[in-house]
Amino acid sequence: MAFGIDKLRCRLAAQVAFGALAIVCCAGTAAAQDAAPAEPVVAQPADDAVEEVVVTARRRDENLQDTPIAISAFSAQVLEARQVLQTQDLERITPSLQFKPAGQLSGNSASSVVFIRGVGQVDPTAAVDPGVGIYLDEVYLGRAVGGAIDFGDIAGVEVLRGPQGTLFGRNTIGGAILVRTREPEVGSFSGRGRLRLGGDDLAEGFLALNLPIASTMAARVAGGFRKRDGYVIRTFDGKDLGNENGYSLNGAFKWEPSAAFKTFLRADYSKRNENGAPFVFAGINEQAPVAAIASVAAGCPGATIPFAPIAPGNPRFGAPNVPLINDVRCANDFQARGDFVNGGNAPVMSMSEVWGVANTATLRLSDALLAKSITAYRNTESRGVRDADNTPLTLITTDVGSESKQFSQEVQLQADLGTVSGIVGGYYFREVTNERATVFLAFPPSPPVIGSLLAGGPGSRDLQVSRLRTNSLAAFGELTWAPVERLEVTGGLRYTTDRKYYQGTVLNLFPATQPDPNPLPTLATTQGGPLFIFNTPNRRKFSALTGSASVQYRWSNALSTYLSYARSFKSGGFNTRYNAATPNNLPVPFGDEKVTSYEAGVKTNIGRLRFNVAAFNANYDDIQLIFRQGVVPLLFNAGKARIRGLEAEANYRTSFGLTFDAGLSLLDDKIKSITPIPGATATVTPNDDLPFTPDVQANFGVAYRFGLANGMSLTPRFDGSYTSKLTFITGSIPLIEENGYFVGNGSLALKLKGGLEISAGVTNIFDERYLIQGNASLATLGYAERIFARPRSWFAQLSTAF
Repeated sequence: MAFGIDKLRCRLAAQVAFGALAIVCCAGTAAAQDAAPAEPVVAQPADDAVEEVVVTARRRDENLQDTPIAISAFSAQVLEARQVLQTQDLERITPSLQFKPAGQLSGNSASSVVFIRGVGQVDPTAAVDPGVGIYLDEVYLGRAVGGAIDFGDIAGVEVLRGPQGTLFGRNTIGGAILVRTREPEVGSFSGRGRLRLGGDDLAEGFLALNLPIASTMAARVAGGFRKRDGYVIRTFDGKDLGNENGYSLNGAFKWEPSAAFKTFLRADYSKRNENGAPFVFAGINEQAPVAAIASVAAGCPGATIPFAPIAPGNPRFGAPNVPLINDVRCANDFQARGDFVNGGNAPVMSMSEVWGVANTATLRLSDALLAKSITAYRNTESRGVRDADNTPLTLITTDVGSESKQFSQEVQLQADLGTVSGIVGGYYFREVTNERATVFLAFPPSPPVIGSLLAGGPGSRDLQVSRLRTNSLAAFGELTWAPVERLEVTGGLRYTTDRKYYQGTVLNLFPATQPDPNPLPTLATTQGGPLFIFNTPNRRKFSALTGSASVQYRWSNALSTYLSYARSFKSGGFNTRYNAATPNNLPVPFGDEKVTSYEAGVKTNIGRLRFNVAAFNANYDDIQLIFRQGVVPLLFNAGKARIRGLEAEANYRTSFGLTFDAGLSLLDDKIKSITPIPGATATVTPNDDLPFTPDVQANFGVAYRFGLANGMSLTPRFDGSYTSKLTFITGSIPLIEENGYFVGNGSLALKLKGGLEISAGVTNIFDERYLIQGNASLATLGYAERIFARPRSWFAQLSTAF
């Protein structure tokens, strides 16, 4: 869909954003004429200082303005000032990024769905890899659960937009998010802490201590907690959904015996135990088979089963019919309870427990050579239970639990030979995941009619137990050559081999309750059901040669331009959800998907202004799309798309206390083709939008620091973000689409002597009501659900640094 067509709010947002950027550019140019050029601006509200922004997007420290990649870089200070406290908040200040903490299929509030430039993955299960890589201190986090990270003791965050397959590898076809924690500082005792209280009984605390041990050793310990009531209430039991209840612990140790060697050991632990994602009812298709059968089973007056008769004259079969009467036994839109009230009665929960250890060691072999080793182990446990129909009826309830163990080892050799520099390395990744998924249905899709259910039975349960293993090996290298002054040419390749193994059991349980007086020739009247055992184990190998190249020219210290090419892939896997036996009793695999991107960028720093622009065109091939066989969602490589975009970011720091930040992205996505899959129904057409790909996404932040006596200051701040129309799944379902929204946040910070600061603010000042997630299966199951954002809230905070 072309951006700007019949979308007045999108056009207005773009004009406002471009106007703001133009004003900033003019102000920056005027400032540059009145003062000598300063160093590149760092995106942080430092006191009148202008500092260099250092990023690690090419696995080495370098100036942001000298890196030929579209990067949004944020320091810990600017994140806290803009009220970005978790990874999911990054979408408010980052162009082309959509980060949702709750997955459509999991019900787990810690299961993230991340898209950059229209590329990601909506399925959070273990058999499907994410499309955006999240890294914690250079360690890849392989699961969707654990990607929602609290920003406690961090040094900064970088969001790399576009494929990053050369240096970061598989599953970064959309981009990568790099979270860096603070390293211990040798020789000094220091600390940071904060306590925040707010609306919905918010209570949040954080404390970090830097502990000197010896002249070459130091440690750092940190911990934090967050508790807050949910904002969606279930009428059945009063349980609040969308609540927050978790804590985290971090420890780090650094030993630096000489200038040539350093080792950094860190460990982290986090646990969340919550009531579940705040889904609410969006709508029901009364003529869907499952909805109709659930109404019959519940005794809805006049409800009939929408199937052709198996035997002529069978009186139980007629036209689809669920009466539109306000009766809790009927599956119709009278089940709606409101945007913040849930009508479900099935058990719900959200739990995650994640811990990991990692060691990074660097050895300076010479002035020109540096060796680096990154070793890590992570363990992730999670469980999410959701009542997907959000009604008292049993249409569908999902219960997904998993445990994942991950080990990775990376080695690098970095060289800097003056006009030539580069990096070569190897990477090994092993992950073993045990997953159990239980789906309660009003009836199993095969066979189509359940006699015991019509006689009052509770329906069926599909139990899937999976063991998945991934072994990944990669070798990579990148070389940068500066043939003449100001010109830099870079090229890199990476070869990756993924070996995936799947072993599973799928059991359809059909309960036998009371005998059916007119039994049908089905399996419904027997205890148990068909059993599928994929115990080969099944093996699949995915290999790819990916690469990147760029040409950058620095016209002056204030202006650089670049052209780049990048190609990356996301690994394939096995479908693990079934309701009927597959051909030859073998699981259906799906292949990898690929993104090839071409990008042009301009990076400027004029005085106290930093202004960067990037334009790109990406070809998205072999997209892993969801098709349905009955009610079962399966992945197939069946799509091709083209995504174009323009992104701009500006940061301006005046010498008199005014700061301004802004970002803008314009995306134009087009699904070029959908390949038919025999026996399955596509959920998307070429006329639909890609999910999580808004045409316009804009943000800005304005703050002014008033100097007070004795070095104190008072800083009011306002941040706003706009997102145009947004879809959450493949396919167009207006019930669960967001038409666009603007969110404003305001704060006031009083900086006192001795490192103390008191701040207060309001989030979602204008109490905007907008969707942040949606899911539906209207054709067969009949349900649609959605999540609204938390309404307006307030906070007050006391923080200190010593």
